[in-house]
Amino acid sequence: MSSSDIFFGEFIGTAVLVLLGGGVCAAVTFKRSKAFEAGWVAIAFGWGFAVLTGAYIASGPSGAHLNPAVTLGLAIEGGTKWSDVPLYMGSQLAGAMVGAVLVWLAYYGQFRAHLSDPEFVGPGPKGEEGLVDIEKQASPKAGPVLGVFSTGPEIRNPVQNVMTEVIATFVLVLAILTQGLNDSGKGLGTLGVLITALVVVGIGLSLGGPTGYAINPVRDLGPRIIHALLPLKNKGGSDWGYAWIPVIAPLIGAAAAGGVYKLCFA
Repeated sequence: MSSSDIFFGEFIGTAVLVLLGGGVCAAVTFKRSKAFEAGWVAIAFGWGFAVLTGAYIASGPSGAHLNPAVTLGLAIEGGTKWSDVPLYMGSQLAGAMVGAVLVWLAYYGQFRAHLSDPEFVGPGPKGEEGLVDIEKQASPKAGPVLGVFSTGPEIRNPVQNVMTEVIATFVLVLAILTQGLNDSGKGLGTLGVLITALVVVGIGLSLGGPTGYAINPVRDLGPRIIHALLPLKNKGGSDWGYAWIPVIAPLIGAAAAGGVYKLCFA
């Protein structure tokens, strides 16, 4: 694979992944969306289909890592050159940021309506006619907008949160690494894309409850950066105090999966 193949494959594939994954989060979050309150099952399947679409697009040019944790696991396993790792990860981060911007553009009206709704941001000071002036709110509550972009824990316990992300990412990366262990000794090709997508759905349903299952550093970090930069009034903070966990923990889980693969399967 050439450097341009890796860049464009990972950039476009990750952008589509985050667009569709963030899109289902937006669809479920915003009251003025037809999918409002569709629930966790919709989110889990939406992210699975996002992986399926992004990986199918990128499988030819770059091998469709779309995730620094996957890249790290494949480098440890030996399927990816270490010299290509920075290019993979940089392309993935850039794609994730662009995907997050596209979510904002696709749901622009819903963002505006949500972040000016007193139900979510609280009442502001009254104007001359005694009515709440939404545009001049003093100390609005943070609407649940960050969840469209990034993950967050239901119970904020760094040790548990790290372990949850490590375990979930370990399952994902080990499932990817073992796809080549069939009778012919070759990978599963495009069928592997479908299997990986279903694994992501399974992780979301089984292990996603505690932290929202980032299992991908750029899927969380790229959109979180965009959340911090976008001119969204009343959007609330970007929770940078938690941001290190969905970056570091998936890499730990991927490294563990790569080590187990080499020890037990190689």
